[in-house]
Amino acid sequence: MICVVVPARNEGNRITTVLQNLGTLPVDHIILIANGSKDSTMQEALNMRLPKLQIVYFNESLGIDVPRAIGAKIALSLNSDATVFVDGDMVGTFNENLLELIDGILLKKLDMALTNCYPAPLRHIERYNPTFRWRLNLNKELGLEKKISLANPAHGIHAVSKKFLETIPIKELAIPPASMALARIAKLKIDVATTIPHYRLGSSVKNQIHTNKIIDTIVGDCLEAISIFQNKPRNRQFQNKCYLGYHMDRRFDLLDNFLEGNILPKKT
Repeated sequence: MICVVVPARNEGNRITTVLQNLGTLPVDHIILIANGSKDSTMQEALNMRLPKLQIVYFNESLGIDVPRAIGAKIALSLNSDATVFVDGDMVGTFNENLLELIDGILLKKLDMALTNCYPAPLRHIERYNPTFRWRLNLNKELGLEKKISLANPAHGIHAVSKKFLETIPIKELAIPPASMALARIAKLKIDVATTIPHYRLGSSVKNQIHTNKIIDTIVGDCLEAISIFQNKPRNRQFQNKCYLGYHMDRRFDLLDNFLEGNILPKKT
């Protein structure tokens, strides 16, 4: 059983391309988590009429990464052997890479199969991006730097095993680097399974305000993951700055209610 989880919020004019690409893959379920969309995302998805597509709709925005955890819970309930995560704005052509991730789980017996999105040496401007520095710091702390370099589940397509979903609390997938730290503690197998330069993902280009908040989110997530691995209280602060970004917009309350069965999203 293979599932693909696709978080999407206001991805009209993109989601059709994403689903068309995924629809050609030999997978059993495509789980679209549509949350808080106010545009044509839902209608476009419904118009696809893909037999393997399952749409799960939330009226409210779940915030960044929380839809991954929702989709992971559904995939686990379907007894998925390999669960792949593809963002709803990734219109690039990378099905071969997705197959490599699936092979990484099913054939190479990885528990977390990551993507190397930066195969070339970092450009000058990238070397001073805090996300790269803290992703590398995290991977060094986990003892994975030589194996996975800058790879991180917060960025790019990746996949996890059934064992991963059974071992790591589902809620932790809402903070992707934290889930990787917990997987390392549990001695699960983590490695890069495919390589695709970032630009080929086809992610949407947003404004600088969004970029800055994403940077703070990922840096804070990496700091939190490091504190988890060091068995210290969770912390998103370094020196005099607390890196929150979009973290406060993550609807852990809705996630908790879903995981506890107190709320049921709309399914189509």
